[in-house]
Amino acid sequence: MISTLSGTQRFHRELTARSIRCLRMGLVMMLAVLLAVLPATARAASLIRDPDIEYALERVAEPVLRAAGLAGQVRVLVVNDDSLNAFVIDNNNIYIHSGMLMRMSEPDMLQAVIAHEAAHITNGHLTRRMANLGAAQNIALLGLALAVAAGALTGEAGAAAGIALGSQSSAIRGFLSHTREEETAADRTGARYMAAAGVDIRGAVRVHEMFEGQENLNRSRQDPYMQSHPLTRDRLRAMRSMAEIQKGATATPDETRYWFDRARGKTSAFMRAPKWTMRRAHDSASPDITLMREAVAYHLLHDRANAIAKLDQAIAMRPDDAFFWELKGQILLESRQFNAAVDAYARAVELAPDNALCLGGLGRALLAAGRPKEALEQLEKSRSRDFRDGRVLRDLGAAYAQLGDNGMASLATAERYALSGKIKDAGFHATRAMALLPQGSNGWRRAQDIEYAAKRAEARKK
Repeated sequence: MISTLSGTQRFHRELTARSIRCLRMGLVMMLAVLLAVLPATARAASLIRDPDIEYALERVAEPVLRAAGLAGQVRVLVVNDDSLNAFVIDNNNIYIHSGMLMRMSEPDMLQAVIAHEAAHITNGHLTRRMANLGAAQNIALLGLALAVAAGALTGEAGAAAGIALGSQSSAIRGFLSHTREEETAADRTGARYMAAAGVDIRGAVRVHEMFEGQENLNRSRQDPYMQSHPLTRDRLRAMRSMAEIQKGATATPDETRYWFDRARGKTSAFMRAPKWTMRRAHDSASPDITLMREAVAYHLLHDRANAIAKLDQAIAMRPDDAFFWELKGQILLESRQFNAAVDAYARAVELAPDNALCLGGLGRALLAAGRPKEALEQLEKSRSRDFRDGRVLRDLGAAYAQLGDNGMASLATAERYALSGKIKDAGFHATRAMALLPQGSNGWRRAQDIEYAAKRAEARKK
């Protein structure tokens, strides 16, 4: 299901118990500071969460991440923003703006951006900047620690890095900005990763050329990528030279091209007007992608019959594709065909049993079908695998409420508000949860952490 973190876009060493508790409380204290000083714009950004898109990007990124020694360690996530940008704020995630993804015309361009951002991680650029920042308050202004602290509320430190992606904050822009020396080093390292993976370095040249001349524009007119990745003519010439002497580059594998087109196709189908999609769907790399894009367009036009007909044709071509079944579940669910949606999502989970987003979708459908006990089981599985999805916390709250467990319902609501940076609301619901849950229980302690963070944040305002 394509969605965003904010919910405004339909997409869809061993530690002792005591040391864990101390770590969590320390991070919660940091959260209180962060939420008091972080600009609102830095808390309002959203991630596009869709299992199909994320899997497709994983497949495209795998060769260069493997060459970088980061395969299985770094995820590529999409930020819901039409501007051209890509960045890293931690060592586990690469963020690509949806505008950048849709602007790429070839897989090697996207692989070039991923290789470059991976180079910032492996070259230690993030680590050096964090070490040079010094004061915790400065870290707070950057939003990175906010993500860590928010994840710590649930024992999943580092899992909520997408919470503070607000690129409009000058402090965050300062953190994201690389020096020219870092950029030059990342160019060389990234090109080395591309060469090792057999990816054509000319993809990196084409990315550079997209921003050629922007250094002459007023800063307010430059793309964010240009502001955080300063481009020089020397860098472009150097990249062209590296591309000219490259040996061993191969044509893009059909599988890579397929998944690249699928990620772009689904993203654009949900974000562009249906008429736009209908005109361009047949330009897809594979007939099943064409059918998937058309299904999304019909769905946005509220034509369920044609949407399902198109998607069923795609499923007939790829019957074991979990993500086509997941999309079918989304369309049926949003068309209020709840029992049919449960069946589609159940098939998706059968095919991809560890995918948190598919599990969350099944839980959502079960909840809509009036089966809260079964829904709760799937939602908790989803939450345990990935805490980024605010919808799962919302649905958990509803499931617990329907089952009469108001304490856990309040806790889920408090955690959802904490994840989105609404600490005052989070504190209110955390206090309510503490009054309802057994004192000293795991849920009670989680609520206590949030309440404490809320109080600290409020004290900072006085």
